[in-house]
Amino acid sequence: MSKRSHLASGIITACLGAAAASQACAQSAAETAPASDFTVSANVTLASQYRYRGIMQTNNKPAIQGGFDLAHASGFYIGNWNSSISWLDDSDPDVSAAVEMDFYGGYRGTLWRDLTFDVGVLRYYYPGNYPGGYTSPDTTEVYLGLGYGPVTFKYSHALTNLFGVPDSKSSRYYDLAGSFDTGVWGLALNAHVGYQKVRNLDDGSYTDWSLGVSKDWGQGFTTSLAYIDTNAKRSVYTNTKDKYTGRATALLTLSKSF
Repeated sequence: MSKRSHLASGIITACLGAAAASQACAQSAAETAPASDFTVSANVTLASQYRYRGIMQTNNKPAIQGGFDLAHASGFYIGNWNSSISWLDDSDPDVSAAVEMDFYGGYRGTLWRDLTFDVGVLRYYYPGNYPGGYTSPDTTEVYLGLGYGPVTFKYSHALTNLFGVPDSKSSRYYDLAGSFDTGVWGLALNAHVGYQKVRNLDDGSYTDWSLGVSKDWGQGFTTSLAYIDTNAKRSVYTNTKDKYTGRATALLTLSKSF
């Protein structure tokens, strides 16, 4: 082999060695780099309609929804969730508000073994145009949740008027829910019952309930199908389009998390 060939071979060997060392260093750095204490997640959902606490929000029409969460390893979190709506326009033709924007923050953790807690504040914001004298639908609630295994209980307390009802501050909502693995086709059984107490609205308080199934398909995709019903008074919960907003319905969703 010529001197030139020996030189070329040495250069190639050195380069390969340097590349291997660089790769090893990069891998070592990746393995030793501390994991971030922050976790960011996002989600988007297509729904056959939007129901909140059993009540129509899109007049039985489809809705698109989505949001994101930023969580810290300590248990603190903040987030935003949004949905298309029509209930404000449906309740008053002089209102134009097509979006619900929720902003929340809180702290969650474990009290003992499988007993968990979640405490925070949630702001419902409805940007749009409203006539003079209209009571703002924007609502702020504080909440406290407790969970044990697949069952959770959550109490929400309104610090403001509740969704545009005059003089309804300190209205309350009680939410009991459970999600259980059926062991069949990867389906989960989801059950819920809630009670909405509306202050200073005659016959405005009601109970809602739901029963359904959901399936995680992997890659962040989930589908769900639920039956939803309420005992809300028709005389109170009928909109200007003559639709009873508390009527029973089936709700189908397709969600993707990131």
